[in-house]
Amino acid sequence: MNDPHPPRRHFSMIREFHLADLCTLANAACGVAAVFLAMRYMGEPATGIFMLAAAMAPAAFVFDVLDGHVARWRQKHSAFGRELDSLADVISFGVAPAALAYAAGMRGGWDIAALIYFVCCGVSRLARFNVTADTLAEGKAKVAYFEGTPIPTSVLLTAVLAFAASQDRLGPDLYLGQWTVGPWTLHPLVLLFVLSGSLMISKTLRIPKL
Repeated sequence: MNDPHPPRRHFSMIREFHLADLCTLANAACGVAAVFLAMRYMGEPATGIFMLAAAMAPAAFVFDVLDGHVARWRQKHSAFGRELDSLADVISFGVAPAALAYAAGMRGGWDIAALIYFVCCGVSRLARFNVTADTLAEGKAKVAYFEGTPIPTSVLLTAVLAFAASQDRLGPDLYLGQWTVGPWTLHPLVLLFVLSGSLMISKTLRIPKL
């Protein structure tokens, strides 16, 4: 049976978005743009392209901060917004930095394993936050502290890569060089991603939420 009001059904979800949710989508858009630019850099290795990809991280961070401020200002908090924020963060602060590191030259077997570990830690960190947020909030409007470092801290990793690009230290010239460990290659710089991922999933590290 045909839907007598197809436009109403098709656009109902769009009408449910709040201003804060649009900021969250802008965050996700920056992350996707960073991935595309990293892919483009691999085919067209121009420093400007890499720097533009790296610039998407602070842009995403601005939108990530902004969506929280807008939600509190308009008093529009929802489970939908929280889930949307987590999905956007996975792209912008998990997948995008890993893609940028890969494009920068961390393509050895151990590098790939480390970057996958980093992204999986970020996903786990966000999932844990979503299921424990109400408990951590202790009846207040927002959580009192983070367990583990928040995933947006990966902008620091992107900053390191951007600095390396500005010094023409990408590819075979990456800082700390490369090692052959067993059958695979390891760029020691990728251990920063391992450290970042490990700090995200830490349950003993508690960071006050400002």
